[in-house]
Amino acid sequence: MSTAPSRVPQQERSRATQARLLEATVDCLVEHGWSGTTTTVVAARAGVSRGAQLHHYPTKAALVTAAVTHLTERRAAELRAEAAALPSGPQRLDGVVDLLAASFTGPLFAAALELWVAARTDAELRAALVPLEARIGREMYRLTVELLGVDERKPGVRESVQATLDLLRGLGVANLLSDDSPRRAALLQTWKRQLAALLTPESERH
Repeated sequence: MSTAPSRVPQQERSRATQARLLEATVDCLVEHGWSGTTTTVVAARAGVSRGAQLHHYPTKAALVTAAVTHLTERRAAELRAEAAALPSGPQRLDGVVDLLAASFTGPLFAAALELWVAARTDAELRAALVPLEARIGREMYRLTVELLGVDERKPGVRESVQATLDLLRGLGVANLLSDDSPRRAALLQTWKRQLAALLTPESERH
């Protein structure tokens, strides 16, 4: 009976420690890149002892993949909340595409890109990242279908949704090197019109 009250605070402290480590990991990836993101640097930034960091995440690969998983789940929840405020009707598609585009220019995307590049020559990271990337890709696809409110069983819907994600990912990569906002905005507007035509049955077009 006496151990129950102390267990919850301990669990809460453990979760808080993990959260600090994961947030610090993404911050370090964005600021220092893969090579500069050491477990020692992350622990110091998180204000966590080296021993505590090793207890939760014994390897660098485990730490960074956990960080991407954690923040991807959080960002998906944020997208759902933001999309809930969008209007219905034709304007919704524009709003959803804008929300998704913002996700591919934020710090989480920059951190993930650091990992993709590093995984090309790091076997341990690649082994951890390949299944994670496949799962995140599936979840992002399902989330996009959900936010757009489309039926993926209809011909062309699956390809249109995937093309949207591929386009936004490519624009996100280009945005890391230079800010070409006018061209990016023009491309997005063009794609929104094409996507609306692809997803709207002919009988519903005006």
